[in-house]
Amino acid sequence: MLLRFAFGLLPLVGSAFAQVGSLYTDPDNGITFFGSTDPVHSMTIGYTLPPADATGDLANEFIGEIVAPIATLWAGVSPGGAMLNNLLLVAWPFNGKIVSSARIATDYVQPTALSGPVLTTLPSSKVNSTHWKWVYRCQNCVSWSIPGGGTGSLATNSAGAAAWAWSDVGVDDPSDPQSTFQEHTDFGFFGVDFSAAHNCAAEYNNWASGGTGAGSCTPTSTTTTTTSTASQTPPASATPFDYIVVGAGPGGIIAADRLSEAGKKVVLIERGGPSTWETGGRYQPTWLQGKNFTKFDVPGLFETMFTDSNSFWWCKDITVFAGCLLGGGTSINGALYWYPNSNDFATTAGYPASWGNHQPYTDKLKARLPSTDSPSTDGKRYLEQSFNVTSQLLNLQGYRQVTINDVPDQKDHVYGYSAYDFLNGRRGGPVATYFQTAKARSNFVYKQYTQVLNVIRNGAQITGVQTNDTSVGPNGVIPLTSKGRVVLSAGSFGTPRILFRSGIGPSDMINLVKSDATAGPNLPPQADWINLPVGMNVSDNPSINLVFTHPSIDAYENWAQVWSNPRPADASQYIASQSGVLAQASPRMNFWRALSGPDGKTRWAQGTVRPGAASVTTSYPYNASQIFTITTYLSTGITSRGRIGIDAALTARPLVNPWFTDPADKTTLIQVINDLLANVKQVSGLTLITPDNTTTINDYVNNYDPGSLNSNHWVGSAKIGNSSTNAVVDENVKVFNTNNLFIVDVSTMPTLPMGNPHGALMSAAEQAITRILALSGGP
Repeated sequence: MLLRFAFGLLPLVGSAFAQVGSLYTDPDNGITFFGSTDPVHSMTIGYTLPPADATGDLANEFIGEIVAPIATLWAGVSPGGAMLNNLLLVAWPFNGKIVSSARIATDYVQPTALSGPVLTTLPSSKVNSTHWKWVYRCQNCVSWSIPGGGTGSLATNSAGAAAWAWSDVGVDDPSDPQSTFQEHTDFGFFGVDFSAAHNCAAEYNNWASGGTGAGSCTPTSTTTTTTSTASQTPPASATPFDYIVVGAGPGGIIAADRLSEAGKKVVLIERGGPSTWETGGRYQPTWLQGKNFTKFDVPGLFETMFTDSNSFWWCKDITVFAGCLLGGGTSINGALYWYPNSNDFATTAGYPASWGNHQPYTDKLKARLPSTDSPSTDGKRYLEQSFNVTSQLLNLQGYRQVTINDVPDQKDHVYGYSAYDFLNGRRGGPVATYFQTAKARSNFVYKQYTQVLNVIRNGAQITGVQTNDTSVGPNGVIPLTSKGRVVLSAGSFGTPRILFRSGIGPSDMINLVKSDATAGPNLPPQADWINLPVGMNVSDNPSINLVFTHPSIDAYENWAQVWSNPRPADASQYIASQSGVLAQASPRMNFWRALSGPDGKTRWAQGTVRPGAASVTTSYPYNASQIFTITTYLSTGITSRGRIGIDAALTARPLVNPWFTDPADKTTLIQVINDLLANVKQVSGLTLITPDNTTTINDYVNNYDPGSLNSNHWVGSAKIGNSSTNAVVDENVKVFNTNNLFIVDVSTMPTLPMGNPHGALMSAAEQAITRILALSGGP
């Protein structure tokens, strides 16, 4: 997979990023750009735009630049911040000049030439012994046609995130602007406010024609989006809270609701913005205009989360998919929802013994958020051909059908209809339930578009949190009351980064923070650093896709048309009654089995079945309208572990990938796949096309792209346990060696649960908050 700006299996905006751009003037040409310099590769990216009220062709262009050390053998930018269906600009030096091209990718493959954009290399471009600089005019570049249909565009009057890619491996033919190349060596993002990058016509036209020097006007801002109100005059003092909850994902929402229910004064802080219609979200396709639905309301739009050119909901300073919006992952995932298995919280799973009885907390969760395996409001099931075909295959192997959430402890050789936490044909989850009761209380405050950077602490005592929003108080600090507590719920990548920036974690990570000019001064004294295994012990389900065809399958155009041009009858049915195909996400079946690995340890495998396919690799012709996918995972019992951390730009990323670090996991998953495929020929019309019969399963798994193994179910980066030598939080989810800092999110889970984690996570959140409220010494 080539030039993949994002990130793993699931493809990510809040108002602040690890690197936030600003206005600067290039000393060589006098052009004022809005941009950023990456501290790792010392590469500068900048953009400048014509007047905000420009019309015609002038409104469809911009000027940009890339300034990079000579060791940069090629670089690429995506002003829109994503790879798929976005304008991609790629450049490299060759024989003292810059070679460049405009490209586009409609899948995670080599980008191809994009017709329409006209690139002009401006005179201040250069190549010398230390650096190369490409200053360019990009015409027909604010909107563009997507191959296969549709259009893409840049939001030039709002803030977002721009992406870049960097490589120290040269392209295959540097003389050819359309040369192929290997996947980038690194990539990243920076916050960009395009509304602050507009210039007056005289100045812009001078630069666009190759002129230099600053003119008589300056960049103007037309920002109308709701973002951090940092420009407001700070109040003399900030409002203190009993509980500060950081992150409005499932853990944070449940924590804030239960704490405010108990009468505590609570603020819930989310770095992103709204999601569903009832939360203030308004992003919707044209076929829903005039209706009270956003992209995040409609279950059937799930697959488009990963192909939309305006993917503002993904965190841009985390290199795997993480949701930066109200609801976090539960607002953008497939919403598969499994009640916990009795093994999920057992001591064998790494939990303290006191956590063993999850049932009272799961019952509280079920009372607020029941599951459904028939989410359409008419009670009917739709697009079930893949379920029917796969059930024939599994029946031959001794599986039996169950209603999965009726028997959560039965996870060996069982299958059933996929279960969700959708409500009334819409995305439900904690946003539609816990958040709604919390926001109705006068003792609850919700702050969006506000990023918590670090906790403020005096030794073991936390006194507040520091944010990027100075409107909340001096220096952006939100204080605690005298007995107050902070609850971190920023996720498996966000929570560790906050801990590192607060002087908690391994010294190599804290030293990266110390070296940062902005974050370093906010660290506590080194004598107060707390050495805990933050970011260690991370696991994620390794997953392998198998693609089949069968004449009965309706692949539903591979979900490619549901955003721009859904089937008219299905769109009308959903709008009228929230029923039909679009009332459900793409999965149609799930199955489990247990098996012993080569090391004698029991591991559980899960399968998910859905119409369509993410990618197909075959030497033979096939009918694309008849494809479906079985994704095989390993879950409970896997022994491979990785590490999460940050880089010099404070971008959160995996440092050690967690898949197949123990060969026994790979051997076990290969066995799962071979067993699953053993009876394919006994199901009439069923054909495996990826891998096809030119590839063995061993070779297919061994050569599988490591990035595509990612299930995005990261757990364990701040694991619960009984000792600070191997855990970050104790049995009451309090961070070791602190008095009043707690974590309630998926990072505390020591091992993977039996199924997709968010059901077990919400049960864990119910238990965690019960424990926090029961502790003495609190507010």
